[in-house]
Amino acid sequence: MKHHLNSLFITTQGSYLAKEGEAVLVRHEKQTKARVPIHMLGSIVCFGRVGFSPALAGLCGERGVTISLCTEHGRFLARVCGYTSGNVLLRRTQYRWADDPARSAAVARSIVIGKIANARQVLMRSVRDYPVAPGTPAVEATAALLGNVTAAIPPEIDLDRLRGIEGDAAGNYFGVFDHLVTAQKDAFAFTSRSRRPPLDRVNALLSFVYALLAADARTACEAAGLDAAVGFLHRDRPGRPGLALDLMEEFRPYLADRLVLSLVNRRQVDAGGFEVTASGAVAMNDATRKIVLVAWQKRKQELVQHPFIGEKTTVGLLIHLQARLLARHLRGDLDVYPPFIWK
Repeated sequence: MKHHLNSLFITTQGSYLAKEGEAVLVRHEKQTKARVPIHMLGSIVCFGRVGFSPALAGLCGERGVTISLCTEHGRFLARVCGYTSGNVLLRRTQYRWADDPARSAAVARSIVIGKIANARQVLMRSVRDYPVAPGTPAVEATAALLGNVTAAIPPEIDLDRLRGIEGDAAGNYFGVFDHLVTAQKDAFAFTSRSRRPPLDRVNALLSFVYALLAADARTACEAAGLDAAVGFLHRDRPGRPGLALDLMEEFRPYLADRLVLSLVNRRQVDAGGFEVTASGAVAMNDATRKIVLVAWQKRKQELVQHPFIGEKTTVGLLIHLQARLLARHLRGDLDVYPPFIWK
């Protein structure tokens, strides 16, 4: 599974990817900028005006390397992949469970508990690191509230009520998120979550990193033999990868939100790396996107102990392990789906 760590990100506009034997060539303005052996890659992510040859698409399909196409600002557009080898019985079970409200709610409950617990840990880490900051009392109170929320979720609950709990918890969490920004406060002020379009610099960062996380979640679903489009918490909608969105929920606070806060608080990004479009949306420039991508890859290579399996792995492989744990639950090998909870 280690190959899932290696993603090739192409951000230079006008680049073209081609096949040369068993390698990927990256060309720009008729010059070869990079040559990467295909066996070193798990995925290729293209941002904006990036083209690739049919021969390369075929090679990637044969080798299990996905090509994800995103807008220049990180919004997912499409994904090119080869034949999906998965147990048909697993997918049929997934479809049956998705049509069963009680089974769907049981899986979704674990996902929501994992997400809220990890959001609480992000807040508690801030309280520990900045005990005398002005916003610490509010952050501490919200962390306590989220702890009570997870403890109060009943074993049997319907999906609508569960979504309401998740929405309220997210509202409380983002209500104190600005207090977690401890540097460059004027430039990176955060008032509320805005998605399409992001209306401030923090939201621009969050949306971009969430797009990266979603691409990894799709790959994890496919690699585990699951259908990324059929979720339990996120219901079917044309073009929406419901299960990938389910799978990424518990990683939003732990992986994405923490990375964004680190980039801002350590001054790895600054106000000059963003621009406001005519529509009022805030977008990163190319240099800032590259900083975020490098930090994303570096973060995914860090070692961590998986709380359920009890073994050390890389952060980048956590979401793949969760997809496999979900598959084991669907097969009946696990009584419940064990969410990833950061400790």
